[in-house]
Amino acid sequence: MSLFGFLLLLLIAAICGSIGQALVGYSSGGCLISIVVGFIGAYLGLWLSAQLGLPELWTVNIEGENFPILWSIIGSALFTAVLSLISRGRV
Repeated sequence: MSLFGFLLLLLIAAICGSIGQALVGYSSGGCLISIVVGFIGAYLGLWLSAQLGLPELWTVNIEGENFPILWSIIGSALFTAVLSLISRGRV
């Protein structure tokens, strides 16, 4: 994968992570945290869709790598909701 493809993949993950955080209404950091939440959300969303037998919807292919937009947003929202419950419980 080229540098441009990798940076584009990071940008898409950041956008999906930001949308997931906005849906929940909780943000735990800036752009780097949104990228991490986007990638974790993609893995979580793909795992969830595989467990439920649902198809991959709205994927973006970047230099041979498929990135599931919809499942990333859903997974990011779920991951952020769990993080917010854990961190609000400690305060």
